Amino acid sequence: MKSNQRKKDLVIKIITYLSSLVSVLILGSILVFVLVKGLPLLSIDIILGDNSNTASVSMRIDPVDRTNNFTYETKENEYFSKRYGVSFIDTYSLEGNKTITINYVDENSPFTKAIGKGNNSGEIFRLKSGDVLSDVGLLLFGDDLIDNPNATNIIFDIREGASVLVERLEETYYIANITPMILGGGIRGSIITTLYLIVLTLLIGLPIGIGSALYLHELAPKNKITNLLRSFIDMLTGVPSIIFGLMGAAFFIPLTVKLSGGRISGGNLISGALTLSVIILPVIIRATEAALDLVPKDYKLASLALGANETQTTFKVMLPNAIPGILSAALLGIGRIMGESAALIYAIGSVVKDDISIFGNGTSLSVHIWSAMSGERPNFALASTISIILLVIVLTLNLIVKYITYSLKKKYK
Repeated sequence: MKSNQRKKDLVIKIITYLSSLVSVLILGSILVFVLVKGLPLLSIDIILGDNSNTASVSMRIDPVDRTNNFTYETKENEYFSKRYGVSFIDTYSLEGNKTITINYVDENSPFTKAIGKGNNSGEIFRLKSGDVLSDVGLLLFGDDLIDNPNATNIIFDIREGASVLVERLEETYYIANITPMILGGGIRGSIITTLYLIVLTLLIGLPIGIGSALYLHELAPKNKITNLLRSFIDMLTGVPSIIFGLMGAAFFIPLTVKLSGGRISGGNLISGALTLSVIILPVIIRATEAALDLVPKDYKLASLALGANETQTTFKVMLPNAIPGILSAALLGIGRIMGESAALIYAIGSVVKDDISIFGNGTSLSVHIWSAMSGERPNFALASTISIILLVIVLTLNLIVKYITYSLKKKYK
């Protein structure tokens, strides 16, 4: 019997160790992947820099200028278009995407008379040395499709590089769409948006969550209704976050628009913070109740015995002694706020921007990761870099909370 029991114990230990090893290997692999992909891109420029801005333009060579043949002495790894009088070099954006940078523009080049399209329709753009091309659309033979119905489209991908771009340009007299980009790629706006969301959400969610926990734990009668409320709170923890996002879009956005008197016109940081507050409420309530459970009952009995009423005991004895646990609850809430993306896509939006206002939309770091990975060409490098920044912020906040908790425990001892 003892021999069989030892074998069973050994098998259980082996299974436990193997499970732990698999978990460690999976988490370690994810961490290594993020570090390998993200560290080369990590820099002060990408942390504090602005996001890239683009403007779509078109240009054409007038028939009277089609005999022009621009000249320029190129350097190494530089490619010059004689037809357009512009040279290019291959570069990379801060996010690690391949781009093409204009290195030289002749003063008579069509690139100095580009015509804006879309939101910039009719505006004259003077492309210059240092401008970055993030996209080149259709390049057309002949004059244009109106003057030459037989014109042929030429497809060009920015990843083909500067040398191929010059070859394509030498075959055209009209560029239907080219997108110069103000060099950027930084995530400063997303970091600020994330910090705004953390502060606003905690300002809304913490008081409500702590107050609810105090009521349920200290003041509410112990009956079926109280137990039912706790069951509903536990059920909220398992609701998919995208459902909360739909609630934010359907309820909180119209509410904030109405209350602002027209100052807000759509998804905004306030509606996002309200949505996140609902998401973290179950976490705050349950963690605060657990913290109150850890406060020795003798403290409460001693306070009541000395003449304090139940309200005084709750707010002057129980609550101060539960603060370390409440801080841990706040840390759990912050982790949920920073990791949330699905709900924020609906409640705020996914527009990456630099000018951040609590009355406007924006993108948190998690949504920025989603944005970087959602295109036709997922940007693993940028997503990994943002992941590293998220991990650093969470670790920093964790250490701060641990220090505050240690100081409070030492004080009350």
